[in-house]
Amino acid sequence: QVQPVESGGGLVQAGGSLRLSCAASRRTLSVYAMGWFRQAPGTEREFAAAISRSGTSTLYADSVKGRFTISRDNAKGTVYLQMNSLIPEDTAVYYCAAAPRTTQATSLARHYDYWGQGTQVTVSS
Repeated sequence: QVQPVESGGGLVQAGGSLRLSCAASRRTLSVYAMGWFRQAPGTEREFAAAISRSGTSTLYADSVKGRFTISRDNAKGTVYLQMNSLIPEDTAVYYCAAAPRTTQATSLARHYDYWGQGTQVTVSS
């Protein structure tokens, strides 16, 4: 079992950038396909981005495509989410998740067995 741990959230003005990181406290994330999800107040958790275990394939939600980039450094066991051109609608708690039963990038929450506690991202207008 692995416990993802997110970091890098914070408060940023609209148009700004943030980079989220995700590592594991007990086991490297390099053996899992990984994803980022987010949940704004009063809404359901939604998919943002995913990356295959090898890092060669990525998926993005339409709402973040062209602004967010997911990447990974398997030597460090770390996954990143670079967020540019942030808008107030990006305000949410961002969760990192690991998918042990697939090697491919996947947007389906049910494929992810291990979830972090989340990191808050707030974008002011």
